[in-house]
Amino acid sequence: MIRSPLISVMTDAALKAAKSLRRDLGEVEALQVSMKGPGDFVSAADRRAEKIIREALAKARPTYGLVMEESGSIAGTDGAHRWHVDPLDGTTNFLHAVPQFCVSIGLERDGDFVAGVVYDPAKDEMFVAERGKGAYMNNHRIRVAARRDFSQALIGIATPHLGRGGQPHFLKELGAVMARAAATRRLGSAALDIAYVACGRLDAFWERGLNSWDFGAASVLVREAGGVFSTLDGRKRLVDSSDVICGNETMHGELSALLEGAV
Repeated sequence: MIRSPLISVMTDAALKAAKSLRRDLGEVEALQVSMKGPGDFVSAADRRAEKIIREALAKARPTYGLVMEESGSIAGTDGAHRWHVDPLDGTTNFLHAVPQFCVSIGLERDGDFVAGVVYDPAKDEMFVAERGKGAYMNNHRIRVAARRDFSQALIGIATPHLGRGGQPHFLKELGAVMARAAATRRLGSAALDIAYVACGRLDAFWERGLNSWDFGAASVLVREAGGVFSTLDGRKRLVDSSDVICGNETMHGELSALLEGAV
């Protein structure tokens, strides 16, 4: 496990937010059987968790900027560093009391993601990575899967949600992948999906229309676990992109080619 002061700050913030989310998940489960429904409550839970993270990070690193899902961007006096925070990745799962969601905190330095924490409160799995120091899940070093045969691969996917658009193009991409891969999985939390690539549970993953707080932290996990993480067009800076793909070198290359040909 990485014991650096930076990772300690990030894991501490994630654990504090997760404590609040676990408590709120119990309330959501109760609301599922009521007439009121849990939608407004989950939005409040999201904001509470973000406030906890923001306060913890600001106390530890007061000069850093923040890019947050709920509160937007806040400039810091240190122009080189920004936190990218998703206090509840997998909101739809949480809304339906499905225990597949996470807290994601990434650190950008001079335009590159250099450290990341993804914490799954339901399973008590803490994924951490810092540039040059490897990637870990709890106290165990993790690596991307070594699989090279795409016909045996399990590929993580993310279907475009209602209102986003892009369904026709996604269906073409999905058809191309399903014709070659062993199976696909739609789990509902991009940050966790990418963390699963880092630890070898999934062989590859792609998604369009993400935000930096969805993938910034997890991108460091994949790279430090020996994998390839890039934009789908291969040109934009990662921090400025919304379309991403990852896997080991072979899976990344084969999946990229399939998606490029799905026109």
